[in-house]
Amino acid sequence: MFHRKWYWLALGFALLALLALTIGCQGSAPLGAQHTPTAFAKSGSVDITVYNQNMALIKDKRVLALKAGMNEIRFTDVAAQIDPTSVQFTSLTDPNGTRVLEQNYAYDIVGSKKILEKYLDQIVALVTEDGSKYSGKLLSGADDIILQHDDGQVTTVKLARVRELKFPNLPGGLITKPTLIWLLNSSKAGNHDTQVTYITNGINWKANYVVVANAQDTAMNLNGWVTVDNQSGATYEDANLKLVAGDVRRVTPVPAARDGYALPTAPAAKAEAQFVQQDIFEYKLYSLQRATTIRNRETKQIEFTSAANVPITKLFVYDGASNLRFYGYQITDPNYGKTSSTKVAVMLEFKNSEQNKLGIPLPKGTIRVYKADADGSNQFIGEDNIDHTPKDEMIRLNIGNAFDVVGERKQTNFTKVSDRVIEETYEIKLRNHKKEAVEVRVVERLYRWSNWQILRSNQDYTKTDAQTMEFRVNIKPDGESVVTYTVRYSW
Repeated sequence: MFHRKWYWLALGFALLALLALTIGCQGSAPLGAQHTPTAFAKSGSVDITVYNQNMALIKDKRVLALKAGMNEIRFTDVAAQIDPTSVQFTSLTDPNGTRVLEQNYAYDIVGSKKILEKYLDQIVALVTEDGSKYSGKLLSGADDIILQHDDGQVTTVKLARVRELKFPNLPGGLITKPTLIWLLNSSKAGNHDTQVTYITNGINWKANYVVVANAQDTAMNLNGWVTVDNQSGATYEDANLKLVAGDVRRVTPVPAARDGYALPTAPAAKAEAQFVQQDIFEYKLYSLQRATTIRNRETKQIEFTSAANVPITKLFVYDGASNLRFYGYQITDPNYGKTSSTKVAVMLEFKNSEQNKLGIPLPKGTIRVYKADADGSNQFIGEDNIDHTPKDEMIRLNIGNAFDVVGERKQTNFTKVSDRVIEETYEIKLRNHKKEAVEVRVVERLYRWSNWQILRSNQDYTKTDAQTMEFRVNIKPDGESVVTYTVRYSW
């Protein structure tokens, strides 16, 4: 039979709510002497600075009612992924007379398995989904509930089958929210305006850009979105949001952040910027000009920039041997470098300048490109990532491979002139199946040795760096162009 003093606790939200109310009333063992008063924080304002490294700096302002002398402070609603070593407490009312003597971070959050762990070797009772009732000493509650009855017999019940659990009393030492607990000495009684600053992991931001190219691929409309992903274990109500763009060094690694996604939208008329950018140290700081709520387990998107009719250039690039590099030693194998790709990349290039209606520091992120089809509906045509890009720098997006433009690269001659000289000839054929002429930039990498010389070439080229040259080849509609060159390596 069930004892009259036992009370019913549901496994779901009813259990959590009852525990929260009971624990809030009875508390837990104090840090100092038993007569130490306990003050509970009241909500204030919060500033949150999010870094694009899965971390944030939280500044939480609250009013605390303190007594002169020793106080035990319970500071709830902090992030579950808080770094307790980063916590700073300041009394804005009496900074010199208020001192934190001891700090604890309580994170043993209540849950059905936690409760069952507290009742091992105690008498519990349960009711299953079919109405069967069991009671006995709890031997295990990890996966299956194992009860030992007064006669020594053992009953095993699947935890998933349990509808209700009954316990003789509420265990101590359980909390419903991550909590900072301080032993604090105050020289001044009364309400104190306080600020708690800490770093938490589990919250990240990145930029997502939506680009719509025009019919001629000569201009684009751009919308930039901030995507904030909050998995920190806390909700930040009416927060003053700031974002830091840059590679801030941390001495401990942080987990990889989730990726956000911005839906394509047509850019509206130029409106007042929601974010104001400023420099801080060697980074960029973006401040949202209004308060916003960032809920736990929520991905929030906020537009931070837009520009219309930004000039762009479409490029066709054939890098048939993109996997080849100069590795600092001679490569004399005649078969090395013969394999090549036929794909011609399509790229969009633009300058992040004020003249091009941009000219602001663009945080790293993903740029997704769309273009209207014959029905006027935007279709996704590719995407690329950009790094942090200052103003007045060029941005090049590799958004896919051309369908109607192909390349063919092959070695036509290899000669070992001497033990210290090699000559090699390559032929690159480019075919254009489009109805209009195109220009293809052919990238060739001189990979066998650092000392090289072009002996013959049927096309003009530009040396772009110590190991790379580029040809710019015009191809007529439904036409073909051929590039040949002979290079000599010597050492």
